[in-house]
Amino acid sequence: MKKAIYWLMGEKAGRVVVGSWNWLWGKPVEAGGQVAVEVAEESLRSMQESVQKLATAVSTQVAAYQRAKQKYEGKIKELQTAESQVRVAQANGNQEAARLGMTKMIQIEQLLPQLESQVQQAEQFVEASKDKLNRERLKIESYKTDMQNMKDLSEVNEALASMAQVNSDLSIDSARSQFESAKNAVQRRNLQQNALAELSENPAEKLTADLEQMSIDDEVSRRLQMLNDVQPIQLPDAVQSQPLELSE
Repeated sequence: MKKAIYWLMGEKAGRVVVGSWNWLWGKPVEAGGQVAVEVAEESLRSMQESVQKLATAVSTQVAAYQRAKQKYEGKIKELQTAESQVRVAQANGNQEAARLGMTKMIQIEQLLPQLESQVQQAEQFVEASKDKLNRERLKIESYKTDMQNMKDLSEVNEALASMAQVNSDLSIDSARSQFESAKNAVQRRNLQQNALAELSENPAEKLTADLEQMSIDDEVSRRLQMLNDVQPIQLPDAVQSQPLELSE
């Protein structure tokens, strides 16, 4: 669709129309989203095409300069050849040939300044065109780097937007609040159950049980103390030293 518009209206007008359509559909370039990246890519392609056309024009200009230079150098050689022929003709006494050769030399000499001027002018144009082409190529390389940085930044922006959307959709803050509420509710229930267990216990029964346990503990302590106070039974010495004999 874009190519058809550019073909009908031209690249500059086509970009304006496409940009207007983006604006009408609520996708302005100023929003800095994917549309801006696409517009930048389209502009970069257009600049690359223009630089390619410039390179073609420069190559044509260089070819024309080379032809003019070759023609100029050819005339110089032709002049040198004519001069040699005139010298030979004079040496041989051939005045007619010498005059014809000299006439040709004069014509070439009259033409050479014009050719030289054309060659110098063509050379200046070629050098200027080459410089312009090199500058535009450097700009394109810079734009390519900017384009890649723009894509990377756009991806980061999209990721951040996705994170914001996910946070909004998941309602993390709300979920965190609900989690805290649930945890507090469980803790409150635990306290309530402990309190309920304490309240459900009969204080009188607990007191009786504690007293009984204390009585048992006292009795155990008393019995142990009695064992410590009673001396062990002492056997007679004869019984202690006499070995036991087994009957056959």
